[in-house]
Amino acid sequence: MRPLSGADIQVVMDQPILKRFERPVPRYTSYPTAAQFHAGVDGATYRDWLQALPAAEAVALYAHVPFCRSICWYCACHTQRARGPAQLEAYAELLERELDLLASDVGEGRSLAALQFGGGTPTELGGKALFRVVNRATRLFAPAPGAEISVEADPRFVTAELVDMMALAGVTRVSIGVQDFDPAVQRAINRIQPAETTAACMQMLRDAGIDHINIDLVYGLPRQTLDSLAATLATTVRLKPSRIAVFGYAHVPWMARRQRAIDEATLPGMDLRLDMVRLIGEKLTKAGYRSIGLDHYALPDDPLAVAARAGGLRRNFQGYTDVSAATFLGVGATAISRLPSGLVQNTGALDQYAAAIRERRYATARGVAATPEDRLIADVIERLMCDFKVNLPRVARRHDMPEHIFDDDLARLQPFTDDGLVTVEGGQLCVTDAGRPAVRLICTAFDHHLPTSNGRHSPAI
Repeated sequence: MRPLSGADIQVVMDQPILKRFERPVPRYTSYPTAAQFHAGVDGATYRDWLQALPAAEAVALYAHVPFCRSICWYCACHTQRARGPAQLEAYAELLERELDLLASDVGEGRSLAALQFGGGTPTELGGKALFRVVNRATRLFAPAPGAEISVEADPRFVTAELVDMMALAGVTRVSIGVQDFDPAVQRAINRIQPAETTAACMQMLRDAGIDHINIDLVYGLPRQTLDSLAATLATTVRLKPSRIAVFGYAHVPWMARRQRAIDEATLPGMDLRLDMVRLIGEKLTKAGYRSIGLDHYALPDDPLAVAARAGGLRRNFQGYTDVSAATFLGVGATAISRLPSGLVQNTGALDQYAAAIRERRYATARGVAATPEDRLIADVIERLMCDFKVNLPRVARRHDMPEHIFDDDLARLQPFTDDGLVTVEGGQLCVTDAGRPAVRLICTAFDHHLPTSNGRHSPAI
């Protein structure tokens, strides 16, 4: 089986093999993963890590807004309805104060590689508050040439006034949540969103000069079929977003109580999920989108596709990105920051978050320090997740480690090699076409924390 080759990837599956390996594993948006976070990493530790950043190093910022006007049953994010405009206004002020706190420790004027707003629904803040937060961030940090400002939006609640304020703030990319266009699926996940609503939102954005638009879809949803998914993909292609993300639904009702409203009997089984993965790849690549990583697709001239061709694709808690900054600093409740020294996460309790920020201290609830070996493995896993290949001797040299450090990992990889999901020649590890859907499973061979982890994870495929 040949290794992956970028735009001409064909989704090839040996379903019996994939089903044999299938099990819940981390999404590998970081390493160490969130399952290794602990309360021993606090705000004082975070401040030390921030102050240790090299002065010339650029950072990217992420602002988390944990509010939604309508709660979707499929969603496992930490979100809630706001009590009213006053709470949203107060939250925006907290984001500004936390940005002030960060700038005091990393130095005002530090280069800003990107600014991302996620959630929840960041546009729930309203145009004026969103403008203020963007303005504060770009005054405290110096946006690099071409730095992207991106915002996630629910098209059901996007107005012309909001779009005008986003354009005025300098927003360059908007990610629109869709999940599925089929009415039966929408009813099953409590998200009624006609295709006309999404199309009208995209037109408003384009009229305002915001041409970079993403659409997020989900496969494996209740009552979803191959036919309904094919229709959703066809509608999405007609709307011609710059990027399309198609995530696999993770049914984790023990963690996300709202998912208990979903009838598990209506969820697609493993065979159907595998068929859906194949269908997605076939339909979107045929429509001219490049396959990016595990679950993203982008038009050939989109920066994500350009980065993938150049070997510059990165992965973080927001998914795949073309932002090259190694340091991501998160503000807001539950926001996660990634630094060379480790990872930290803010508390999700809004009252505790507000109290900490008002007292000019970090709201860090947990985190994990990264050892030299963790940084080595993080490099390997990121390259596998992004490129589906990695030169192990080269990575070892980059981290001043001996090549034999991977000997045990390669031994754990042997079952995947035996079944043709990976090849290893001269230290060059390549995921084959057949192994691509199982890349998260393949990454577990290098995860030294997983055997002792108590974390509960989502299905790999």
